[in-house]
Amino acid sequence: MSKLPDISSVSEIHAGQDPYLDAWFLNFMIENNIEHLINPKVNASAEQLRFMVDIEENQVFAPCTDWMFDNLLKTKMTRELKKEYIDTWKRVVILIHSFSGEVFIRKKVLSLCRHLFQKALHSPFMIPSRLLKRMLDIFLSQNALQDPYQSRKSDFNRRALEFMNSPVFFRFISSCPDTTMGCERIQDLRWELDLLELRRYFCLSTWSDVWKQEDFYPDSVNVGRELSREWEGFEEVMTDLFGPDNVYSYKVLYMPDSAGGIMFDLKIIQSLIRLGHKVVLALKEGFYYEYPTLWDVESDPVLASGCRDASIIRQSQISKKDFLRKQRQNRLLVISDGTRERMNLYRTSVTFARVWKESDLIIAKGSGNFRRFIHNSHLFTRDILAFYRDPQGEVHFEYKKRSSRVRKFIEKEIVGKAQEIKKGMLNARMQGQRVLFYSAIIGSIPGQTKIAIEVINHFVAYLRERMDQTYIVNPAEHFEQGMDGDDLMYMWEMVQRSGLIDVWRFQMVSDIEKSFELMGKKVPPIWAGRDSTYSTGCTKEMHIALEVQEKNPEMQIIGPSPEKFFRRREYGVGKFFDANIDNGGIVKNNYGA
Repeated sequence: MSKLPDISSVSEIHAGQDPYLDAWFLNFMIENNIEHLINPKVNASAEQLRFMVDIEENQVFAPCTDWMFDNLLKTKMTRELKKEYIDTWKRVVILIHSFSGEVFIRKKVLSLCRHLFQKALHSPFMIPSRLLKRMLDIFLSQNALQDPYQSRKSDFNRRALEFMNSPVFFRFISSCPDTTMGCERIQDLRWELDLLELRRYFCLSTWSDVWKQEDFYPDSVNVGRELSREWEGFEEVMTDLFGPDNVYSYKVLYMPDSAGGIMFDLKIIQSLIRLGHKVVLALKEGFYYEYPTLWDVESDPVLASGCRDASIIRQSQISKKDFLRKQRQNRLLVISDGTRERMNLYRTSVTFARVWKESDLIIAKGSGNFRRFIHNSHLFTRDILAFYRDPQGEVHFEYKKRSSRVRKFIEKEIVGKAQEIKKGMLNARMQGQRVLFYSAIIGSIPGQTKIAIEVINHFVAYLRERMDQTYIVNPAEHFEQGMDGDDLMYMWEMVQRSGLIDVWRFQMVSDIEKSFELMGKKVPPIWAGRDSTYSTGCTKEMHIALEVQEKNPEMQIIGPSPEKFFRRREYGVGKFFDANIDNGGIVKNNYGA
């Protein structure tokens, strides 16, 4: 085998520079079943990943730590990697022996998992957490189990609640600090108290003895040790984010890691909400040991009570518009991250990706989340605050700022741009002009976005020369760097539903042919026969156009018949790429939903 290059971090790797490294990485993606092109129904596309990770063109992303990736890249079993595999195997074996019912089933599952384990040892391509996920799937399906830890997690939450109702908890949270707080402003004093309370809740949320021991009642020495525990950087980071000088209302995505601890996570969330922020709590889609799942909120009365003021989003593909509407109406939302494993951004749902994109801050709890976000050299699109307590009792707290290249378009900015466009349309109407909106292919042909914009601009210029007293809205003229498909569709829907459109024209084959004629070029094969029906974005716009026409019958729709559009579904995540249509007319999702 040809020698693979030495790398110091995953973020250094770009496709197209070394054929042997490209081949190795593709095999790595296939072996771990995270390659989008191989399995687009469950694996995120590059566009969906870009909602969460700052990835350049052709830059690769691996859902593991740099240390893990380096070990796998060596294509030999290092001592450290072998320990990770063995720890994974031990977790599975304990689960199989504890929860397999029939002896025959137990032996079959154990034997099958052993085959996978030995294969991984022989050819170490699989991330240990992905190997664990595969073996867990086998165990659950063969034993017809949904969540073997359901009772255990309920006990953890019950014990946490019992501790909250104890005198020890009251002393822990309410005791005054030994030193007198000094301040120049009453706002500073108020923040000092809020910060103290937050630090104590953060501490309790990682103190697993509280929920893993029945009738836990620590003595004054243990309580004093926890109260005085050092959280390096905690005060500075929390003050910068939420302190008295901050006037911004944050949107926070919170990821817990354990039943029991989630009861204190909810206390942290309540404190953040009291400070004026909004929170989305992301739970697991299904069983992953002690991690709380979305169905725990329904099956566990203790957790259900803690989430009684929350609104639950069950859709795995909620639109940007619907999510923002729900967040405006609720301070606390609960979603599933779409996974049943350690945080793996390739396997997260469209809803999770959109929530991440609309958030300002990610709070990620637990060693698994800490490894995936802090020990990965990639930069992410949002600030990340990660923390956990190691087996020795040491608390780790890190703050990782988002990539400086990433710009977030907040809802206010997008609404402002829509209002500006609508103002131009209204002024045109007041001057006696008719308003024409032009819907056309922009990003629906891979690699052709630049040409698509050129095609639109030439044709709109042609229309403006031929049509008198007509104000033409050309979407290609209102693109701003950094806006993706979600942002643009959200903005244009506000414009399109304004009631200010007189003529809504959808791009036709003849439009495209005329554009290339004006450009002095022949129609390329990839554009031959194309029209707006090949765009999932235009398909969504046709639905909107028909709804608007019902309210405004005078509005004229020009272009291909509506029936030709409805072969397609929702537009993609972060782009307008086509969804493929199979022989049965069923849409194959090509955007990682």
